Amino acid sequence: MYSAKVMEHFSQPRNTGKINHADGEGVVGNIKCGDQLTIYIQVEDERLVDVRYLVFGCAAAIATSSMTTELVKGKTVEEALQVSEQDVIDALDGLPPLKYHCSNMAVSALRLAIRDYQEKKGKTALQKIGRSARQSVHALKDRIVTHMMYRLHGTENEGGDDG
Repeated sequence: MYSAKVMEHFSQPRNTGKINHADGEGVVGNIKCGDQLTIYIQVEDERLVDVRYLVFGCAAAIATSSMTTELVKGKTVEEALQVSEQDVIDALDGLPPLKYHCSNMAVSALRLAIRDYQEKKGKTALQKIGRSARQSVHALKDRIVTHMMYRLHGTENEGGDDG
């Protein structure tokens, strides 16, 4: 029924556990079979340096989760997004057709974790832009006030420039 590779990843799953303070987290579940999966990613320089998961499910759910983490660990975010459900099935030397939804679940959780990371990163970038804009506005206001103070006090030279 299951390939030797599926049984290996089921009996000796890789990359299990939670990443505290993960850069991204994706959670999916399948109501029909009761499986639930959370994938955690840690990203440095747009590369997945750690990928872990917690899964509640059947042998195929455990094996596909394990294999998905193995396939994407060390890849760039963009490369990881290219991993397909079929890539996971092929890497496990096949799955019974009734278990294909497990590979879909693993890849979906990965993509959600990456989306979560990208959204957090986007918010951080916007916050930095906002801070920079506020600093620029404050600097501009300071220059205007300084200019007006020089003008009010009748000084033509605004800072010692003699030219």
